[in-house]
Amino acid sequence: MTSLYLTQAKELQIKMAQGAKPGEGGELPGRKVYPWIAKVRHSTPGVGLVSPPPHHDIYSIEDLAQLIHDLKNANHHARISVKLVSEVGVGTIAAGVAKGHADVVLISGHDGGTGASPQTSIKHAGLPWELGVAETHQTLVLNNLRSRIAVETDGQLKTGRDVVIAALLGAEEFGFATAALVAVGCIMMRVCHLDTCPVGVATQNPELRKKFTGDPAHVVNFMRFIAREMREHMAKLGLRTVNEMVGRSDRLEMRRAIDHCKAKGLDYSAILYQPVVAPEVGRYCQIAQNHGLERSLDNEGLLDLAKPALERREKVKATLPVRNTNRVVGTILGSEVTRRFGGDGLPEDTIHFHFQGSAGQSFGAFVPSGMTLELEGDANDYFGKGLSGGKIIAYPPAVLRKK
Repeated sequence: MTSLYLTQAKELQIKMAQGAKPGEGGELPGRKVYPWIAKVRHSTPGVGLVSPPPHHDIYSIEDLAQLIHDLKNANHHARISVKLVSEVGVGTIAAGVAKGHADVVLISGHDGGTGASPQTSIKHAGLPWELGVAETHQTLVLNNLRSRIAVETDGQLKTGRDVVIAALLGAEEFGFATAALVAVGCIMMRVCHLDTCPVGVATQNPELRKKFTGDPAHVVNFMRFIAREMREHMAKLGLRTVNEMVGRSDRLEMRRAIDHCKAKGLDYSAILYQPVVAPEVGRYCQIAQNHGLERSLDNEGLLDLAKPALERREKVKATLPVRNTNRVVGTILGSEVTRRFGGDGLPEDTIHFHFQGSAGQSFGAFVPSGMTLELEGDANDYFGKGLSGGKIIAYPPAVLRKK
């Protein structure tokens, strides 16, 4: 991720897992890496691109909280979402995500996807979103965390009834992918990775793309049908808004007509359980997360010091102390440089800050061209993460150099 990429987003998602293929990353075969794609990805045309399957630098909820904080520093306008796979125990993980100050947690079901993932990854992976959403909502309510975070779900949502059920189990946001693709012409050939899509959807081949007949209006029309069916079901339930519906599992009941031998004896009480909590405990997202950005070194000093550079491109230089409680240093300033001057940033060394002390996590994360951060001391993890053209210099303090 580069500073330019991050500043353009409205929502940044950390994919911890994916419903149809937990733990695996996406792959773009070399034949699909055209020059314009390689340019965006800072890669070489014709060379395959693979996202790392696990997040190698996330070993604990504290690491995840730090990454959320880094991304919020890189773009304070964007929502930070964390994607989890629906599975037993996902509620406990979602509680940690809420405590890590994510704005959204996405519970992804085992269904869905366009068919680009391997066959072995599609089958027998993950659980239905219904189980994950119910457990997540119940756990967050029991721990008084539900009002701080939005719960989203996806995984083959196709009808307004699906959305209503998702809301009654505890979600207030809903993701559509496969159905929306079908609305614009996808015929589910499951050859997305081969660059041979016969309807010109999943391809960069100009000849195949000529066959694409989709129109955004088709997706708009599809979503209007979803909304209309939702309103019909909500009217029957006597509910006016989605927020009123969230977690109202008492409105759900097993269909009396189910007589199949495989359905007999199933106990749905855990899924339909409603936690007994005080009236003041929120049942849907009502409170914005406190990311503590106002206490950052950038907002408390660096932005003011860098004003001549930001407003008139004048060189600035300063020496400041730094402590390991400064979790991210330079990233908010770097995002402001990127917003004002684009991906090229400022001329080299326009902003030069000399820090003395012990830097905390993510010192100089995502800093763009024109910024030079000099550290006389030591630093912690994620030093210079996602460096986007800026310069970072680190060396021991004078006392140690004399020894």
